Amino acid sequence: LLLLLLWVRHRGLEYVLVHHRWVFVCFFLLPLSILFDIYYQLRAWAVWRLHSAPRQHAQRVRHIQEQVREWKKEGSKRYMCTGRPGWLTVSLRVGKYKKTHKNIMINLMDVLEVDSERQVVRVEPLVTMGQLTAYLNPMGWTLPVVPELDDLTVGGLIMGTGIESSSHIYGLFQHTCVAYELVLADGSLVRCSPTENSDLFYAVPWSCGTLGFLVAAEIKMIPAKKYVKIHYQPVRGLQKICEKFTEESKKKENSFVEGLMYSLDEAVIMTGVLTDEAEQSKVNRIGNYYKPWFFKHVEKYLKADRTGVEYIPSRHYYHRHTRSIFWELQDIIPFGNNPVFRYLFGWMVPPKISLLKLTQGEAIRKLYEQHHVVQDMLVPMKSLEKSIQTFHVDLNVYPIWLCPFVLPNNPGMVHPKGNETELYVDIGAYGEPKSKQFEARASMRQMEKFVRSVHGFQMLYADCYMTREEFWDMFDGSLYHKLREEMNCKDAFPEVYDKICKAARH
Repeated sequence: LLLLLLWVRHRGLEYVLVHHRWVFVCFFLLPLSILFDIYYQLRAWAVWRLHSAPRQHAQRVRHIQEQVREWKKEGSKRYMCTGRPGWLTVSLRVGKYKKTHKNIMINLMDVLEVDSERQVVRVEPLVTMGQLTAYLNPMGWTLPVVPELDDLTVGGLIMGTGIESSSHIYGLFQHTCVAYELVLADGSLVRCSPTENSDLFYAVPWSCGTLGFLVAAEIKMIPAKKYVKIHYQPVRGLQKICEKFTEESKKKENSFVEGLMYSLDEAVIMTGVLTDEAEQSKVNRIGNYYKPWFFKHVEKYLKADRTGVEYIPSRHYYHRHTRSIFWELQDIIPFGNNPVFRYLFGWMVPPKISLLKLTQGEAIRKLYEQHHVVQDMLVPMKSLEKSIQTFHVDLNVYPIWLCPFVLPNNPGMVHPKGNETELYVDIGAYGEPKSKQFEARASMRQMEKFVRSVHGFQMLYADCYMTREEFWDMFDGSLYHKLREEMNCKDAFPEVYDKICKAARH
């Protein structure tokens, strides 16, 4: 350790952070991430044992209401936002507005109630997916849509969005929610559902906290099963890939559908079904720390050009991309999938995304901004082939994640162009673009223009370069703006565009 510190001092901290980031991550962030996990697990266990969450929830909500009323007494001079530090969010973007807005402290991170009769779980907004599946699975329940990464929060998935390989049946994460509770700009507490304050219920998703502060959500549950029987099928040729993926996405008998594209004309399409029975010789506990990263495991079927069937324990399946943060970790720890590293240190992986953000520094942030993309574009399934070709020309990033979802024609910011439910697909590009003409702002504006042209949507956690007019051309702001007017939000919260778009923030 002493030699390491001397070397860092000799080369300079910034040089090491930019060119040998794995040194800092392996020796400092991984142990720190373990301590974070231990703290939050012990806290969740203590809350569960003491049954303190439901009792304390009302008191905490009252504290939030008091802070809002205090803001009003001060003259409502600044916009309000949550006091949670920007580096704690999973989004790579760090919101600068936290420094200028009135920070409302919201310490709501517990599961409140599991209602087996209604098949609904009521939770606070800072409950994470990892926390929730660990809580529900032993009771025999799970969520219809479990967005992949452990640290994604319920509030982030509602105010932003969330998706998983079961979304071709259930839709986005917001479509599995049955009610929200919010503290509004006047300090009042309101519950909304499809039958109660329905306009607000449909306007909340994608609003990024600009209509009120989410303090609780009710989410549908479904019975959990022990395993996911997963079928791997390599497919070659872009047209065949799109045809096969579309065909499987339309089958409701598939509990899960997912595609990983390793090049423009090579992919593995995976379909899964929930089951309690398994052939023990084919059980793969892919979530164990010493196992290969999931996307590397899938690639073996492509290289061997063979199909395969496995049984993955359901919780392992739900968080199958967590250890490698999809494939982002290979850029941070290049040897992270090496068997020696996995067996010796894999139990410490992954580092917390929040800690990676906190310690990235200005040099790394600019490097990532100019030479790295993390984008999810949601496009109609009928535009899949054209969309992949566009991704290839403008970005040329592989692997590409394909995840189908059904988009109902509900009111709100995101819905199909027609009057009927439509099948969409999330195309996720994460990594360093290999396209020679890639230039962050110009290339992404070109991508955004294409997505608007096919009536698609850009996930709002990512860098967004659209003008205000282009943004509201992509999203339907009619209900959103109507409610902001009616609920006096204009002086209380920034417009969603001003909160997330680069053009508004620079």
